Amino acid sequence: MNIYFACSITGGREFEAVYKSIVTALVQDKHQVPTAHLAESGVGAVEAVLDPQTVYTRDVAWIRESDVLIAEVSVPSHGVGYEIGFALGLGKPVLALYQQGRKVSKMISGNPDTHLQVKAYLDSDNAVHIIRDFLK
Repeated sequence: MNIYFACSITGGREFEAVYKSIVTALVQDKHQVPTAHLAESGVGAVEAVLDPQTVYTRDVAWIRESDVLIAEVSVPSHGVGYEIGFALGLGKPVLALYQQGRKVSKMISGNPDTHLQVKAYLDSDNAVHIIRDFLK
């Protein structure tokens, strides 16, 4: 399966270990993750040198080509919110994950779109379990 993984880059990286666990599990499960590099340390510096139009064009192409979008939304991010809305507009299934106890935008948690699932997780292992259930 082709999976677009979305996570905060410029908004904060405090959940980077979770991002890495998710991407590692997806790759181990033989999924294609064109955004796998977003889970890596130092991605902010790598992405910072790219022209905004280049990033936009690349990312919307990846979303269009994806089967699903999985987003870690514990840290607010304009980009991740946009990507979720874009994917839903295309009718893609979307899973938005957040650490239990964190506040999530009501534009995500209150969205009644049947293609959207919003789930809280306890830790990285639990997040991976929720993702695997979603992908079944």
